[in-house]
This record gives sequence, C-alpha cells and structure tokens, in this order.
Amino acid sequence: MSWLDRLAELRASRTPAVLVTVAAVRGSAPRPAGTKMIVTADDQFGTIGGGDLEARAARRARELLAASTSAAELLEARLTPEGGEDAVQCCGGEVTVLLEPFVEPRPTVAVFGAGHVGSELVRVLAGLPIDIVVVDGRADRIEGIAAPAASAARVARRLEPVPEAAIDDLPAGAHLVILTHDHAEDLAVLDAALRRERAGPAFGFVGLIGSKAKWSRFRGRLREAGHDEDALARVTTPLGLPGVPGKRPAAIALATAAQLVGVLDHDLPEGD
Repeated sequence: MSWLDRLAELRASRTPAVLVTVAAVRGSAPRPAGTKMIVTADDQFGTIGGGDLEARAARRARELLAASTSAAELLEARLTPEGGEDAVQCCGGEVTVLLEPFVEPRPTVAVFGAGHVGSELVRVLAGLPIDIVVVDGRADRIEGIAAPAASAARVARRLEPVPEAAIDDLPAGAHLVILTHDHAEDLAVLDAALRRERAGPAFGFVGLIGSKAKWSRFRGRLREAGHDEDALARVTTPLGLPGVPGKRPAAIALATAAQLVGVLDHDLPEGD
C-alpha cells in the first residue's frame, strides 16, 4: 500500500493523522527529500530513516494531534554529534521535515456536570462523531463517566474544583450544556461563558438546565454582573427539546440530546 492510499483510508475513517515529509536535505541523510511517513496517535506507516530523527518527528506529530491543530510546521535537524540541542544523528547533514496534520474538524460539546443527567447525556451523544468534554469538581462523578465501547465520540473527563475555569480552554464554537449539581456553579459557569464571548471567540449553543423561576433569578444576577440583553439572549433555558416529556434523568438527557442534534446537524459530515 502506498502512503497516499493509507492517508486516504485514514481520512475516510476520519482518523486524525500527520503526513511527515522530508522536505529538504543538505549533505548526508538517512533518506532523500520527498520521503514520507504517516503518524497517527497510536500507529505509524512508512519511515523517514529511523533513529532519533524519526522519533523526534513522530513525537512532534503526536503533539500536534493532541492539540487538534491543522497548522503545518517545519522541523529542522542537524545530523551531527556536535550540532547542539537540535542534533539528532551522526550522518553529517541537515534535514528539514514538513509536518502536515490532517485533522477532521469535530464539533465539541462541553457538559458541565457529571451527575445523573450529565452521564446519561454522554451515553446518548456517544454515537455522534463529536468531542465531548465533561467537567465536574467531584472526583467520584468524573470517574463514573464513560462512553459505550463502540462510541463514535471522543470523551474527555476534566476534574476541575472550579468548573468555570475550564471555559477559557474550550475551542471557538463549542456547545455548552450547563447542568451542575449546584445553582451557584451553574451561575458561575454561565457568567464565565458570557464574559469570554464578550472578550473573544463565541460559543455555539449555550444551554442551561432549570426552571423559568431559576432563569429569572439568574437574569437579575447576570445583569448586575454587567451582561446586557443581547448576551442574556444567547442562553437557551429551560434545557431540552420542547414537547419531549419526562423529568427522569434519562428523559431530560434524551430531550437535551435531541435539541443538540438539531444544532449539530450542519457541523456533522454527511452520513453521520
């Protein structure tokens, strides 16, 4: 199989990968310019010559995958023992390696609250090709979060004593579902989300669990905190698709998932 066929397979399966190419060679090097290999999070196809150069390139490729970046970058290496910190082998030449990430964009859903509704919501959403970030300050609740074995979603668990601290780490366009076990935490997360939107990238859907009475109290507190009506209008509450009955955690999770599917639909690839 050629590297091109392997890359096509990975892209068809929506597996993030980095194409590593020897872009330029000066002097002696393990492989000529144009040599390629493909690196995924847990696999590798092809070789650019082995040794420290290849290990360094693979390590950096996986760092790019972990960061979910699509930006290409160049890696310079001197293949001499006296070459300093960037010297990796003893061939005597210099090599420039091009790292090109192929990362399929995936919508992110951040679930604040790993309680009964949050855990049910993760289970229901796990069939979608999305990234789910679950944030909670309770270790026992976070440890209990799990996606089914055949999950299409990537689920990350974040133990955060101050849940609103996770807001600034979320990607632009992330969808927020706020359903913690405490009204004060819900308010703090929502306040942090609206403040971030005022200063920088916007989120997608911003949903808050609770009654109309709860939202009325929150509106007053948020206005006092400096949020205007346009900001408050960004919040969808009560949470869940209207018309889906039931107050059990599973029913609320299903109604919320149905609401999110309507929001996520245009971000998901055809056929998913």
